[in-house]
This record gives sequence, structure tokens and C-alpha cells, in this order.
Amino acid sequence: MDTAVRDKYNLWVNSAKEDPDLVNELNSIKDNDDEIYERFYRELEFGTGGLRGIIGAGENRMNIYTVRKATQGLADYLNSRFTNAEVAISYDSRIKSNLFAVESAKVLAANGIKVHIFTELNPTPVLSFAVRYLNCQAGIMITASHNPSKYNGYKCYGSDGCQMTDNDASEVTGFIRKVDIFSGVKVMDYDAAVKSGKICEISGELVEAFLQNVAKQQVNPGILEKNPIKVVYTPLNGTGNKPVREILRRIGVKDVAVVAEQEMPDGNFPTAPYPNPEIRQAFECALKLADKVKPDILLATDPDCDRLGIAVAVNGEYLQLTGNEVGCLLLNYILSCRKQAGTLPQNPVVIKTIVTSDLVKRITEKYGCELREVLTGFKYIGEQITMLESQGRASDYVFGFEESYGYLAGDYVRDKDGVVASMLVCEMAAYYKAQGKTLLDVLNELYREHGFYKHTLINAEFEGAQGMETMKKIMAGLRDNMPAEVAGLKVLRYQDYLASKDVDLVSGETRELHLPKSNVLAFNLEQNAGFIVRPSGTEPKIKAYITSTGVDETKADELAEKLTAEVKKILNV
Repeated sequence: MDTAVRDKYNLWVNSAKEDPDLVNELNSIKDNDDEIYERFYRELEFGTGGLRGIIGAGENRMNIYTVRKATQGLADYLNSRFTNAEVAISYDSRIKSNLFAVESAKVLAANGIKVHIFTELNPTPVLSFAVRYLNCQAGIMITASHNPSKYNGYKCYGSDGCQMTDNDASEVTGFIRKVDIFSGVKVMDYDAAVKSGKICEISGELVEAFLQNVAKQQVNPGILEKNPIKVVYTPLNGTGNKPVREILRRIGVKDVAVVAEQEMPDGNFPTAPYPNPEIRQAFECALKLADKVKPDILLATDPDCDRLGIAVAVNGEYLQLTGNEVGCLLLNYILSCRKQAGTLPQNPVVIKTIVTSDLVKRITEKYGCELREVLTGFKYIGEQITMLESQGRASDYVFGFEESYGYLAGDYVRDKDGVVASMLVCEMAAYYKAQGKTLLDVLNELYREHGFYKHTLINAEFEGAQGMETMKKIMAGLRDNMPAEVAGLKVLRYQDYLASKDVDLVSGETRELHLPKSNVLAFNLEQNAGFIVRPSGTEPKIKAYITSTGVDETKADELAEKLTAEVKKILNV
């Protein structure tokens, strides 16, 4: 084994004494070189998504020491910029989330930074709201979103309530690298920090203010009183239980059946090993309950309640809609109703990520909206909202979404919000129910008007040290050997977001892309089809987003099947 790796392991054995779980883990792997290597071959990287990793011992794991080191770096960054910095901290239901939140607070307080911390778990969008509401210079959310239970994470937010974007995250990383993980971190006693006023516990007044702002995003207030619907809801053992149920109660959803097995916080996620509303398995318990209560709609929010998945009743069965489908339905609902009511801004702005459905372009064109496209990650949508705000145009922002089940109406936060999405989906279902339509009926109307769009996602997993190298080779190989055609369709143009270039293969013209550099490749094919490939920023995966189109669903499905098979070959999966 590499001597440096073994030296790091020995250092941890001698120094990491505060958490008994880590002591036991380090002792259990003393004779296993592979396990030691996995924990120490690198440090967890701090990026625009903060930290995310498996909970455990070592520099490549989430534990109190890696969390403290990151927080010391954040504190040094804040103290270099501000005289009296303040930070808001929240956490979800994951294993050790509360512990990591408290440890972060203790480090910040020791560095003279005032901390506002929630006394119970709360969703990611509430943390984004808190940063702005309390005029903080930063925020920390302890969550690994929808990852399996062995993961946890540490998201960092700027003063605008948006996740740190590239430049700030890079600067924080520079400060973190200077910190010695054991001797370079300041920590103070939590109770002493509370008594001295360096740590303040957040009251229920803030959550109430958040809910009031969510309620303001209603498009048709009162619609649910006149047209009641029945809902099955699962918070997937996460943070959505209280705020989602409360906002639904306030808008008039009286019949909400909550999935009992997934109601209370539980970081082990015993009935949903992958607590991700994008996948069918996360809905299994909700579907069993639906068989009994026969709801109009099923809702599922992920553990930190920034994402929403839905399933709708169709001929006695329940069809799960994709993030693209739900986003397009919400966009069409908001734009059509607000235009009819005369409440649409004169210069409305809609924002989507580059991997989100091009059906959005057709809908925004119909209603005369400006469409802004950004890199993958809701932080870039938040960044655009902040830009509009700085121009006095915050009210022009109407809606933003990404295909991975993240939606936001309103500018009260700078992150996706499963609470407002739950409210709007129920309102939308009631609105169309009053017209004798299901959400599927409305979706098919959109397809008949604008063309059928089919979206397929490939998740290719590459675990461990070897996996990271494999991912790098795949992306490099794709750049070196650009496909000329895929599934019989010519590649008409491609965008390399790392090289910041958009190449038209028909005309030979190349233009510059004015977006932050990112390891993403996009290929535009004949028939308005295409695919985009990128390594995930938060998981050991390469993701491929495939778009196929057709005159009807059958044709689009046939093309999707061919494209998926070809792209899998390209990725060697």
C-alpha cells in the first residue's frame, strides 16, 4: 500500500477519538488495505454542491472531522470578507445530520461567526429562505438529498440564498485546503456558545413566514374548496411531513392520507432504500395505500423536500409522471391561467437547465416568455433569479425547473422547493378536474399541440477510486471520437461546455458558449432528437439524457429505444 495512505490512516487512529463509531470502524479495517485505501486515497472534494460522501472514517468520508475542516475553511473565507458574518444552519433526517449541524455551529461560533440553527429538521428550501430572511452571509444544509442512507452531505449557500456557484466555491476550497484537519480547527462548547449569543436557535416564526410566502404562489386561490381532491402523500421519512401537510391544509386539501411507514424521520429509509421520487420503488408504499383509499394523485418528496414526484390515477392504475412532464404541466398551467387572469408580467422569464425538455421552448414561445437556459444544477436557476432581482425585475420571474424533479415558482427562495411544488400540483389537479380532465389528458393535449417528446435517463454507476478514473476516460474518449451518427440519425451539431464551444457540423461554423465551463457534452441529432452526457456532480455516476421525438408516443418510444441502446454502447455500459 501507498505509504502516505497508511500514514494518514495511522494519524486518524491516533487522533480521531471523539466519535466512537469512527474508532470502531478504523480498528475494524486495520488489516484491510483496500478498505483503508478507499477512505484515504483522496479528500472529499468541496464543490458547488458542497461535500457529499459515504458516512464513515477517513478523509474521503463524511464525519465530524471532515465537516469541521470544511466549516473552518468556510469560516476563514467569511472572516476574510465580512466583519460580522452570520450563518444559518439546517439539517434533514439522515444519519448524523443533527450531529454534523451542531459541529458546524460549534466551529463557526469559535471563529466569531454568529450562527442561526434550527432546533428540528427542516427542508432545504426553508434553509434558503432563512439565509435571506435573517440577512445571513452564508447557509449550511446538512443533507445528501435523495442518495441512499449510507450517504450524507454538506451544502453551502451564499448571502442570496442560492447554493454557492463556481467562483465562491473555488475560493472556499482554497481556504479549506489550508486547514489541518485535527490541529487547524477551532471548536467551542455548544451550550456555552448559546449562552453567549454566538449560537441562536431559530423560532417557528421563520417557518411561518416561509409558509406564507409559499401560499402567495397560488395561481387559483380557493379552487380546492370548490373542487376537492384526494391525495396520498409520502415524505419518504424526511423533512416534508410537517410543511407539506400544513400548506395543503391551508389551501383546502382536506383529504390527505399519509404513508404511515414513511411518515416519521428515519435516516435508514427502511422501506425505500433509494429515497428518490424519480424511481418507482420509492412509490411502492404509497401505491399500496392508494389501492385502499383511491386518491386522485400521489405525492412524494425526497428527504430534504426540495424535489417532488407524482403519480396520477389512470383507469384504476397509477402512472408516475417524469420531472419533465410535471414541469411542463406546471409551466403551462401557470402561464395559461396567469395570462387569462391578466397577472402575467409584461416581460415574463422562465428558466430551465440545458438537460430539461425542449417542450419548454414551445410553451414559452406560445405565451411570449423569455426562456433562459443554464447548466445543470438549480443553483444556476437561482443565480438567474438573483440577477433579475438586482435589475429590479424579480417579479418577472415566473417559473423555473429541472428535469430531476426540481421546481420553483416565486422568488422567495433560490433553490427548488418541494413544498410549493406540492401545493401547485394539487391546485393544478383540482383546476383541471373541474373541467373533467386528468393531468394525463392535459399532457396529451400539449403533445398534440407541440409534438411528442420522450425523455430517457441513463445512470451509469462507477463506484470507488477506479470508478472515478473510468468516468474520466469515458468523457475523454467521447471528446476524442465524436460520433458522426447515432441510431441512424446524423449528428448535426454538438456543444462542448468544457471547451465553451458550439460546433455546427452542417455549416462548419463554431461559436462560443457563454456559460461557466462544465464537463458536459451535448449532441443534436436529426428529427429534433439528441443526447447530453455529463458526470454527476454529487454521485459516482455518468448521466446521459436522451431526447426522442415523434408524431405520436409509439414513434417516440421506438426512437428512444434505439437511441438508448446506442448511447449505452458509447458509454460502455
